[in-house]
Amino acid sequence: MTREINVNYAQLMELFTGLSQVTRCCRQDEAFCEDVTFHQFMILDAVAKQKELNMSDLHKHLSVEKSTTTRLVSPLIKKGLLQRDQAPHDSRAVTLSLTKEGRDVHKKVWLCLTDFFRKVMGNIPEKKADVVLESVKTFIMAIKHYARECSCCKSLE
Repeated sequence: MTREINVNYAQLMELFTGLSQVTRCCRQDEAFCEDVTFHQFMILDAVAKQKELNMSDLHKHLSVEKSTTTRLVSPLIKKGLLQRDQAPHDSRAVTLSLTKEGRDVHKKVWLCLTDFFRKVMGNIPEKKADVVLESVKTFIMAIKHYARECSCCKSLE
């Protein structure tokens, strides 16, 4: 059952437009720190959290097609940041792990992001910070929920 909420849809469009503009750096194929793109950092971070990650699990994590995942992973392997190995359980499956250089770059990018996030949070009144973060999380979850029903948003799942 859908409930009606009194919303100014023009304001909602402004919010989407603003979010799209300010998150552009996270969607571009340009390096933002340590010569990696944001998507490439997401890969390094996912692998760092798991120690070893199946390539097939990465597609879901990034919400992109398999070919896009391969395109994003290849430069990281060429730079020596990721190691690609055949999975022991399936000769067709591939696992990824960080190299020593990959761990170093991951750490440096996290420092760069931490500084960025610190500055962003410094522009939000301290008393509102928790409310802002919780509101954005709720908004993202609402969009993801609808994406399951919307053919144009399937990549958000």
